[in-house]
Amino acid sequence: MTYEDLLKEAESHGLIIKEKPLRAYKGRIKGNRIAIKKDLNNTDKKCTLIEEIGHYHTTVGNILDQSDVRNRKQEKKARRWAYERCVGLIHLVQASKEGIRNAYELAEYLGVTEELLNGALNYYKEKYGLYYVLDKYIIYFDPLSVFEIWG
Repeated sequence: MTYEDLLKEAESHGLIIKEKPLRAYKGRIKGNRIAIKKDLNNTDKKCTLIEEIGHYHTTVGNILDQSDVRNRKQEKKARRWAYERCVGLIHLVQASKEGIRNAYELAEYLGVTEELLNGALNYYKEKYGLYYVLDKYIIYFDPLSVFEIWG
């Protein structure tokens, strides 16, 4: 999924996306309007937009004050939504089948930043522990590796 694909998806949900010269944030959402920092590269724009769409689907109200634990929980919920969307477990299996062997290659393959990828892997490790079994594959999160289960 590309940044352009996400823009189309956002529009289908009635979201209005504008690229602006933001100073303090890479992205912001208010109601159905999302601002993305204009001078980011497309990978950063994609990762920022997917998180802001996650906020649209999962958060309520102004959560800018991250000293409030309720706001931090909502921030985490939006990030988790983005992680599952961009770095799904099946994507990890597919990347392994394609011969992807390190975080840099995986981030490039998935079209995400290494920061988002690392966040996703840490999230999965928190959620599932050291590994997860998906169909006939075992996905280890630290270090990342995927093995096919025989027999």
